[in-house]
Amino acid sequence: MSNPSYSRMHRVNSIVKQVLAEHVEKLKDPRLEFVTITGVETAHDLRHAVVFFSALDLSKADEIRTALDHAATRLRRSLGREVRMKYTPSLVFRLDEGIIEGEKIEALFRRIEGVDDADE
Repeated sequence: MSNPSYSRMHRVNSIVKQVLAEHVEKLKDPRLEFVTITGVETAHDLRHAVVFFSALDLSKADEIRTALDHAATRLRRSLGREVRMKYTPSLVFRLDEGIIEGEKIEALFRRIEGVDDADE
């Protein structure tokens, strides 16, 4: 049996992610050129949302987070206009650590494959 609360929150997160991704793409801030919104976790009371992001250049993650924080009010306002919700959540931006971990694992696989190729 599926949990109706989970599917509702899944839909909310998906819609919030889509709207924020579209608006981040439209921002004129050069620090946000190659930023991707990878996920959103909205609180059940809809008052807060953690927005996960990734970027082509992860060495600038702090600079990107600063730019996103600076644009948070504008993004929240856009979200409130486009999505009908009881509350428009406050937005907190976090680097998607899963992307970093995936890159580390991929590098390890490449290293292992390189070692195996050298042995043959």
